Amino acid sequence: REVSLGQSIRSGVKWLAFGKVGNRLFEFAFGVALARLLVPADFGMIATIQIFTGFVGMFVAGGMGQSLIRAKQADTNDFTAVFTLQLAVGVLVYLAFFFSAPLVARFFENPLYTDLMRISALSFLLRPLVSMRNAWLNREMQFKSRTIVDVMTAFVGGFLSVGMALLGMGVWSLTVAGLLGALFNNLWLARLTPLKPRLNLDVATMRKHAGYGAKIVGVDFVNYLRAQSRTLILSKMAGPAFLGLFNKAESLSRLPNQLLMSPTMEPLFRAMSKSQDNLDQTKYLFYRSITLLMAYTTPAYVLLWWIAEPFIGVVYGPNWVAAGAAMSILTWVGVFLNVAFPCSAVLAAQNRLGKEILATAINLPIMAGACFIGLRWGLEGVAWAGVLSQSLFAVQLYWLTLQALPTRLADLMQAIWPGLLLGSLLFGFLALVDFAVGERLGDSPAVYVVVMATLALTFHACAFLLLPLRALQSETERLRKLMAGALAFFRRRRP
Repeated sequence: REVSLGQSIRSGVKWLAFGKVGNRLFEFAFGVALARLLVPADFGMIATIQIFTGFVGMFVAGGMGQSLIRAKQADTNDFTAVFTLQLAVGVLVYLAFFFSAPLVARFFENPLYTDLMRISALSFLLRPLVSMRNAWLNREMQFKSRTIVDVMTAFVGGFLSVGMALLGMGVWSLTVAGLLGALFNNLWLARLTPLKPRLNLDVATMRKHAGYGAKIVGVDFVNYLRAQSRTLILSKMAGPAFLGLFNKAESLSRLPNQLLMSPTMEPLFRAMSKSQDNLDQTKYLFYRSITLLMAYTTPAYVLLWWIAEPFIGVVYGPNWVAAGAAMSILTWVGVFLNVAFPCSAVLAAQNRLGKEILATAINLPIMAGACFIGLRWGLEGVAWAGVLSQSLFAVQLYWLTLQALPTRLADLMQAIWPGLLLGSLLFGFLALVDFAVGERLGDSPAVYVVVMATLALTFHACAFLLLPLRALQSETERLRKLMAGALAFFRRRRP
């Protein structure tokens, strides 16, 4: 069963990572096209609408999709009861937006906001269907099907947006295309799942899932406050330009996290939920995920540490170079995220979200205070404040995990050391390369970035596959088989 569960997690991570990359590519390509077809005011109006819809959307779902995924047993009655409750909330939210839209338009002194808000809010009537069907796919660990639908929805939505923009529909090309994309998503999901939407007023079932869902919302809300408090401090104390530089540094430093760690959490949470009564298996999944995350992402963070400043200058231009030093510092956050994310999965699967909410609430003033103090030293000071607060938060979450699982600190050290070893070896190798040829490549930042990235990838691949690391033995054997299969395939294709 462990082998089967491990294969399901690996397959889920692979497909979700593929979906993350695919969505990013479509988002970038269609975004460039739309930027040339529309004016900044069109994007500004949509961003303004999303201030309201995005915040409220966090509460509408109520975390009940996560509850369905976690439940030991969930049948049609559970899904339809949750759907009914979410639909009722969605209708109430839509009516609130419908009648408050003129007030928003009057506040921003633009009558167009009335219709924009009313049309955009229609998405709240579609979300219960998407939530129910995605929860079913996640519960069955059918991440391949879900990813294909998500990627195709991104393509259809982007294609429709560009087409409508070419027809001169302006801001409506963003709003209407988004709704049509959501409708397309729903129709395809309906073909993949056996669930039929129907009203079910089972109050007891609603209360059961709403209780757990409220904790999910609590975690999301406190995390939202934690992130926005820093944004508010930086915007108020240092100005929008400083904030823009810091946000760019942080988003780029999180690239390994976005491409691998985020897709890992959904299948890991489902697997831990399935084995929530088997603490030994949950412990195995917990530490195994940390080991693999450290092994794959730590070297990526090391590379980003080395090339941050020239990379930003080459890709984003001289106006953004100041974010490079902060980006280098923030790569250290990734190491702590490799522990914090699996801890959150354990706490969610073991229904200990209340303690995570408390830990996040405690960390909020720590993060805000560190950020405020760090401002004395500019972007680098704020970046180190982020590293400090995130490291303390990881310690808090691991301490809570120690209370949920039969484990000890030595198990964590054993899980993280292969990744730390690979990262340290790569750091030493890049230091030698920089010492040998860094000055020669210094006049060409683009060449420096390409050379360092190519050598880093080659060195890490060789170290990963050739070093006799027992904790990674099964992973290296799997990769060798994949490489051998790929070579055999290409040899057969040769004339």
